[in-house]
Amino acid sequence: MITETAILIVAMVAIILSLTFAFTNGFHDASAIIATLIACGAASPRGAVLLASSMVMLGALLGGSAVAFTIEGLIQMSIGHDLIVLLAAAVLGGIIWNLITWKFGLPSSSTQALVGGMLGATIAAGGFGGIFWGFDELVGPDHMLAGVTKVVIFLIWSILMGLSAGYLFQRFASGLLRNAKKSVNKSIKRMQWFTAGLLAFSYGTNDSQKQMGLIVLILISGGYVTSMDIPLWVRILCGAVMLLGVLGGGWRIVKTIGRRIYPIEPIHSLDSQLASTSSILLSTWAGAPVSSTQIVATSVMGVGAADNPKMLQWSVGKDMMIAWLLTIPAAMLLSMVLYFPLNWLLSGA
Repeated sequence: MITETAILIVAMVAIILSLTFAFTNGFHDASAIIATLIACGAASPRGAVLLASSMVMLGALLGGSAVAFTIEGLIQMSIGHDLIVLLAAAVLGGIIWNLITWKFGLPSSSTQALVGGMLGATIAAGGFGGIFWGFDELVGPDHMLAGVTKVVIFLIWSILMGLSAGYLFQRFASGLLRNAKKSVNKSIKRMQWFTAGLLAFSYGTNDSQKQMGLIVLILISGGYVTSMDIPLWVRILCGAVMLLGVLGGGWRIVKTIGRRIYPIEPIHSLDSQLASTSSILLSTWAGAPVSSTQIVATSVMGVGAADNPKMLQWSVGKDMMIAWLLTIPAAMLLSMVLYFPLNWLLSGA
């Protein structure tokens, strides 16, 4: 029989791993949020980081719970010690994949890494039946989006929206400013302090809730809380750790998005931020965990395609696409492999 002390130890390990994932999410994904702001000269790296970190924290505190509830509902397994071990393996797989892609400067998706980790660990622990796929709800009379189906559909939808919105915003701006003088760039740069702040806020509302959902599941499994609602201290803790991640920076990914995809000018940056913010906020409203990194990267590609397709570095886009396609299966495999030694270690805790 597993003792209360053993459950406490395992829960603490799982929460620490969840917070570590939140930190990697902060420096991995938030670097995409500030990339265009820095690349076009609207802000210094220090100013951009301070702006983003403060707005991410605010987003974590005020962003609601819909995304967290979606994350909490992906796993259909009994509450208890085994679920805590499963979640520890899931986030550890996501952490490793985040570090791998960060090392090579690839703007991959922390959301996909987390979802892949959850799927892989759940399959290892209880088979495919332990996952809420959402197929029946989709084909049922109400045609509801739920479970893994909802997550995958919104991941694809949000990327396409970022791409198309970036294209449309840029086309509109090009027509609006076709006779403008270069001095207009000063006003555009100032405007970006607002749009970049709103983008960082939207990122904080969506991404922080993923970690919050995991921690609440851990607390419920350990018997420390009885409701799926997110306690205020969990919001503050997740927001603070993501803030530290943002302050830690992720300059490899900043360079990829800000310099290697398309030569960013102030109007490109502004249009990318507007497109990205729209996609993330709509997804958060729908309770869908999406990838801020993917959305920002594809919005930059949309802006570049609208402005001058010949200048767009399609080879970088191809590398990013490969990383995105690999993320879920790679994180699944990592968490499946990690589950068994973790289960052996933590079951004897």
